[in-house]
Amino acid sequence: MNLAKAPRSLRFEAAINSVGQTFENNSGKKVSAVAGLIAVASFSGAEAQQSSLPPVTVDAPVARPRPAVSKPSPDQLRARSALRRAARRSQPAQVAAVPFPNAGGLAADRNPYADAAAPYKVDRLQSSGKFPEPLLNTPKTVTVLSKEVLADQNATTLKQAVLNTAGVTLGTGEGGNAFGDRFFIRGFDARNDVFLDGMRDAGVSVRENFFTEQVEILRGPGSSFAGRGTTGGAINIVTKQASTEKSFYNMDTTFGTDHTKRVVLDVNQVISPTLAVRAGGLFQDAGVAGRDYIKDDRDGGFIAAKWTPLDTVKLYANYIHTNLHGLPDFGVPYYRPGAPQPGNRFANTSGGPYPDFGVNRNNFYGFVNRDYYSIKQDIGTVGGEVAITPDLTLSNKSRVQRSVLDYIGTLPEAPNTNTNTLSANPQSRYQVTENIANQTEATYKFGLAGWKHTALGGVEISREIASIDRYVGLSSEQLTGGAASGSVSGVSIYAPQYTFANFGGNPTWSGLPTKIAIDTKSVYLIDTANYNDLVILNGGIRYDDYNIKASGFGTVNNRPNTFNAQEQQHGMPNFNLGLTLKPLPNGSVYAAYATSSNPVGAEFDGTSAQYGGLAPALNGSPNQIFGPEKNKAIEIGTKWELFDRHLLVTAALFQTEKENARESQNVSSTAAAAAIPGCSYNLPAGSGNVSCITAGAAYRIRGIDLGVGGKITDKWSVFGGLVLMQSEVTKSLVPSPQPLLFPTNVGLKLANVAHQSFSLLSKYQLTDVWEIGAQAVYRSKMYGGTFLAANQGTELPSYWRFDAFVEAKVNKNWTAKLFVANITNKLYYDALYQSATPFVFVAPGRSVSMVLSARF
Repeated sequence: MNLAKAPRSLRFEAAINSVGQTFENNSGKKVSAVAGLIAVASFSGAEAQQSSLPPVTVDAPVARPRPAVSKPSPDQLRARSALRRAARRSQPAQVAAVPFPNAGGLAADRNPYADAAAPYKVDRLQSSGKFPEPLLNTPKTVTVLSKEVLADQNATTLKQAVLNTAGVTLGTGEGGNAFGDRFFIRGFDARNDVFLDGMRDAGVSVRENFFTEQVEILRGPGSSFAGRGTTGGAINIVTKQASTEKSFYNMDTTFGTDHTKRVVLDVNQVISPTLAVRAGGLFQDAGVAGRDYIKDDRDGGFIAAKWTPLDTVKLYANYIHTNLHGLPDFGVPYYRPGAPQPGNRFANTSGGPYPDFGVNRNNFYGFVNRDYYSIKQDIGTVGGEVAITPDLTLSNKSRVQRSVLDYIGTLPEAPNTNTNTLSANPQSRYQVTENIANQTEATYKFGLAGWKHTALGGVEISREIASIDRYVGLSSEQLTGGAASGSVSGVSIYAPQYTFANFGGNPTWSGLPTKIAIDTKSVYLIDTANYNDLVILNGGIRYDDYNIKASGFGTVNNRPNTFNAQEQQHGMPNFNLGLTLKPLPNGSVYAAYATSSNPVGAEFDGTSAQYGGLAPALNGSPNQIFGPEKNKAIEIGTKWELFDRHLLVTAALFQTEKENARESQNVSSTAAAAAIPGCSYNLPAGSGNVSCITAGAAYRIRGIDLGVGGKITDKWSVFGGLVLMQSEVTKSLVPSPQPLLFPTNVGLKLANVAHQSFSLLSKYQLTDVWEIGAQAVYRSKMYGGTFLAANQGTELPSYWRFDAFVEAKVNKNWTAKLFVANITNKLYYDALYQSATPFVFVAPGRSVSMVLSARF
């Protein structure tokens, strides 16, 4: 005889039946009823134990086969879940410590593409169709700056972010194209190879980071991934999107010694399990450390919505507005004592920027009462994804974009070493760029003979329109040395005397714009095949039907005259191939080959072929119809995930070659032009110098690219890279502008390239409260020249720059971070203007900033 108890499940059902209670939902009333029932049962049992009734014994049941346990009904499952939630609510809440970003906490606003435990390490690119494999298995060098990296660099613009990256340098605008974000990746111009969420951000602009989730720098020809251009690489800005996971409310406030006052808001509101809205705003009032009078003011906002009415359907929309405005900085003059000496093939070492020869680095050579800039962008995107089957997904997105680049600035040119004066030359532009684009893609996953395929087919249609005008009324006759052209000569190099001069009248647009329209129709197919995660094949092909038209105005007998439009149309097929071998799950070895094309006008903001654009046919000009430049690249590399797979290290050898490249040469007569193949002018007497454009040159860049990103330990994070390159002009059709030094451009290095560059960001969590970090950036010399060839005997010196920060966690919601940028107040330069009378951009000096961040 044994005492026995009924199974718990039977007791539970009996109790439920005794009160006639059913569980149809998870309401609080039903949970309370169950809790009360349990309490009554417990009290009754205790009372029964204290009674004087004799104990009752029950024979043990005879063992017999148990019937099959029935599956719990939906009502029982809901009741069980309600009881568990009630039990959790009755226990004291345990608040976990809020980690620092590099501690790997699952913050509500975490980057969905990064390693949750190591946010410096990004695992995947935004486009899961074009790049379905993790970065570890992608046969291409890709540098990704996560938002945590951007925050720890205190990089508030795209320019700041990419200049902290090895292998990327900055160029300036020229007389025929705009000043703005002009990047060189692996030595090749990429100013119109900037993308926003996978769609081209047409036209040169200046881009803020307050709406940015991460920045992807894809190195090497874009081929099937991006389309035209992308010789050295492309930049994709990934924007912040709404999330239905959790609501959050973020604010970052910055105060700096460079007079910076900046506030950024970022709010994500979950409206329902299927609908969320995210919005953000920016306000900034700032100067620039080490530069007098410069203003860097900004404001803007973004809003994004996401709706998933069904598990198989996702709809989204977002809108971004930015307005950057202030007083532009066109740098300081460049000292050129004379032509380079014979025997020194690449540079005149006795020259350089004037601040290196005693001029105050703060000197401003513009006019406070006239110069200004206003750069605006409005970008709207709508799209959706539909999973037709678990293996087939269709997506579509459309974009409407308008950008305005509006400025009047002053270039400090043509310094006179005898009088120590220069010419203050006005530079202006009013450029409106509009872009309408639609992208449709289908992704299909299937298996074939043991291979798992992810195939993507896409169609993209876009129309890009630009109207490029300039300002008139910039003449300065009232100033000593003023001329009708607007240039002011006799400006002191050491103490500019016209900084606050008053100018009569208001500058107005000329009303004679150059208009450019580009229509592109593209189809592409990309397939990635994975065999047991041992061998991965990647290949793609793209065909771009590219059409460009340019029309505008010129002058005949000093009167405006309209000229016929020029037009080009090219069909450009390109492809890429990649092979990845995985000797271990955490490593890969790969080889890749890719091609791309640069048609004339692909740079879009240029107003003549000399500046990469397509100009209207002007009086006396030759035909500017050139075939596309052809690019090809090969890359061999390896990638490894170390330290529990939280640190990604990469290494690659690469070579990029460009053929049918364009060159320019000044000529002054028909006879001189005839000596250059491809030039044919019919110039009237006294017409002066004009630029002859030819096609048929070739360039080559070889190098090694090393990268690292992630965590070495739970408390130590690193991000950086090293790029070493060799460049050379391998073919040239025109004589060099320095015939005594080098008879042709063949053998010269390329301009605007830092052949050695290094960057490293590192931070360490000392305690649960304190964290410290530092960054080092190195750039080797950069040479000046025209059309990439370093043929002008000018150079920018190499430099090291060091930054540091310390961060304190005030409590679970607030942190304070102190930045010191350019700790040593290093005088260095970002870019060199390509001209016989160049000037250089001065980088900011030392500044100290305090950033207060709130996270709720």
